[in-house]
Amino acid sequence: MSEVRRDPIIGRWVIVEEHDKSWSPAEYEREPRVQKQGAVCQFCSGREAQTPPEVDAIRPGAYAPNATGWLSRVVPNKFPALRIEGELDRRGVGLYDMTNGVGAHEVLIETPDHNKNLADYSIEEVVNVIKMYQNRSASLARDKRFKYVMIFKNYGQSAGASVEHAHSQIIALPMIPKYVAEELEGAQKYYDFRGRCVFCDMIQQEYLDQKRIITSNDGFLSFCPFVPRYPFESWIFPKDHGIDFVTMQDKEREQLAAILKDVLLRIKICLSDPSYNFYLHVTPVDYENPQSYHWHIEIVPQLTRIAGFEWGTGFYVVRTAASAAAEYLRGAAS
Repeated sequence: MSEVRRDPIIGRWVIVEEHDKSWSPAEYEREPRVQKQGAVCQFCSGREAQTPPEVDAIRPGAYAPNATGWLSRVVPNKFPALRIEGELDRRGVGLYDMTNGVGAHEVLIETPDHNKNLADYSIEEVVNVIKMYQNRSASLARDKRFKYVMIFKNYGQSAGASVEHAHSQIIALPMIPKYVAEELEGAQKYYDFRGRCVFCDMIQQEYLDQKRIITSNDGFLSFCPFVPRYPFESWIFPKDHGIDFVTMQDKEREQLAAILKDVLLRIKICLSDPSYNFYLHVTPVDYENPQSYHWHIEIVPQLTRIAGFEWGTGFYVVRTAASAAAEYLRGAAS
């Protein structure tokens, strides 16, 4: 018999198959990988003129902006969801609230190498990506129009990636997105009731249970959440509640880089290089209750499709229990 589980943060319910009925990695369908077309890729080194002018970059030595010699490079999105120019102009039309489409939409080109992806990077290369996440988050947060900076990565066609060259996206929003707001509200309610961070308690629970842990190092823990929305969903948390994403220093960056690469490589090996999304959930700009929230990364392999039951009810059906998924991922030769 399946189990119906409740998320302790936002109250979401999911239906999870028991361990002995959990689907194995081989039971999920995945899209075939097509050969990459680097010959016409606008993100490759040497084609800097084909992108908008860069807003930030990591370059060793005295290389000129918008030229070769970069290790990671941030450019405005050519087709932005939101544009940085203009005023918000908050207004209402009858019962509907709206603003102008003001924000920022940037692309982090993670590497000059067309044939590499994040799971295959060196630790130093992953550190460069994390540095750029921090730099752009800090810079965009200084704009008083923006309330939240969202960092995410789409890998593979079914995950929404339209360009094959490894990249992430950074979007600054003039409001806090609904899912994050629900997490913040749920975490604050838990803190008000128990006087503790729900995510810190979750980490302690994972150490007590031991069943859902994927891997860990001195600074970070990765596990499959007890109430997943998707099979093989994996989270990465700093063990120390006091760590702030933007202010992480060299040691913490290296630890995060190591575990992020490790988990993505395990997913690649275990699930035959699936498409995936990952995103950072951090506190909003100038958040006043940091004691109740704990930044983290959520990784979602694209192995199933959301259908009518999920859309109609808000329930999720997960065919592989978190403990079974973690067991498979622990066994992957990372």
